[in-house]
Amino acid sequence: MRLVLFDIDGTLVPGSSSEARFARYLWDHGALGPRQLLAFVWFCVRYFPRYGRHVMQKNKAYLSGRGKAEIAALARDFVAERLMPALYVPAVERLRMHQAAGDRVALLSGTPQFIADALADALGVDYSHASLCASRATLYTGAPPIRHPYGPTKIDAAQALAEQTGLPLAGAVAFGDSITDAHLFRVVEEAVAVQPDKRLSEEAQGAGWEVLLDRMTAPGKPDAHEGESRY
Repeated sequence: MRLVLFDIDGTLVPGSSSEARFARYLWDHGALGPRQLLAFVWFCVRYFPRYGRHVMQKNKAYLSGRGKAEIAALARDFVAERLMPALYVPAVERLRMHQAAGDRVALLSGTPQFIADALADALGVDYSHASLCASRATLYTGAPPIRHPYGPTKIDAAQALAEQTGLPLAGAVAFGDSITDAHLFRVVEEAVAVQPDKRLSEEAQGAGWEVLLDRMTAPGKPDAHEGESRY
């Protein structure tokens, strides 16, 4: 039995990030209004000096003033209606193989926790560790996330999952798509680069990591640092 860590965006979810899709879902359902849009813009202005090019990844202010229970319910519907049908089948097949083998599968992502939880439930995955959006009482605020697993900080998140499952991180398997996932790849036993961006593809070749690539899709995705769309 091993711990198996699956990234979400770019790995289980190809193309646009799950969070960007969810924001569109909120807009389509009238859950984004002037308050949320202004909060989103203000976050960019206020926090750009701190986060620079990462400011959009940190920006969860589109949730400002929305109830946590309301967003969780919308996330469950969103995952069922839009995310599950769009999942990358080869990655899901590998996830199912590990479940069948009795491994402990966990989702590890920078997407908001409510999306990761809803996706974990839909996939029958017992563990998820993702971004915790700032809140006060029952409402989300426009502040930076309390937790945002990304790049090197994914190692800390993975260690927390290892402790939670009682399984060693050194014996784990990790699936990811971005060069930023290479930090985690270096501390696990087995790494799988799923439709990797150019830099991770090059790193995988040198490190001998497995590459899971749909040959119907053109290789050479944009680098994760170009536009910062990956989590």
